[in-house]
Amino acid sequence: MKPTTRRPTVAVNGATIPHAAIAREVQNHPAEDPDTAWAEAARALVIRELLLQEASRLGLMPEPGEEGEGRRETEEEALIRTLLDRELSVPQADEASCRRYFEKNRSRFKSPDLFEAAHILFSADQRDEAAFAEARRSAEAALELLASNTKRFPDLAREFSACSSSRDGGHLGQFTRDQVTPEFAGALDPLEPGEIAAAPVETRYGVHVIRLDRRIEGRPLPFEAVRERIADYLTEAVWSRAAAQYISLLAGKTAITGVDFDGAGTPLVQ
Repeated sequence: MKPTTRRPTVAVNGATIPHAAIAREVQNHPAEDPDTAWAEAARALVIRELLLQEASRLGLMPEPGEEGEGRRETEEEALIRTLLDRELSVPQADEASCRRYFEKNRSRFKSPDLFEAAHILFSADQRDEAAFAEARRSAEAALELLASNTKRFPDLAREFSACSSSRDGGHLGQFTRDQVTPEFAGALDPLEPGEIAAAPVETRYGVHVIRLDRRIEGRPLPFEAVRERIADYLTEAVWSRAAAQYISLLAGKTAITGVDFDGAGTPLVQ
């Protein structure tokens, strides 16, 4: 049996952060290996403890507020928010800054692309390996039939597709990229109108045979339509940099043990 890695004691000014708390936090920090996930979780909790200790030192009092969808802040969340509101002075993005960003990133601001496509769905649960393999074989067989006669697509959809679109020959109507799974959208990208994807496409719903019928490119949006979104983005970016600098300054005056800590480069606790 592989020996369990011995984790160091993590503490902020002598206040220990329990290993159990770090283990619970790990789920919020997906990483390529357990050691990296553990270190990121430990750093996040170190930041949290660092901010809570500073708020306590300043004698701040929490005033929990509503966060939407009926959720109310915890006292610790409210205390951290109160501290950062007090200590960080972040100017709102002005008109000139927003326009400069817009001009440099025009390609990012357009309405979503629209697709018209049809599919034949062979439904299967990805957790059922046998059923999913059978769905894949069925999709491959359908592609072999379509290779000799693409006009059979509507008939095959009506006969075999597990989607309600089967009654329309598999036609899905118009949709945006965000309205389908990433795998489905990705399969459409290289296709020309009228072309059928060469290989079956696997999603959480099963295995698809996909045909692109039409692609409608999104239209550029005017500055006025995105000005508020740009202002929010720029203000948030400035706030994040200011918060990272503030945390770095606090960390420089604090005894932190058990974890490598770089305040300026560490993601903020959520």
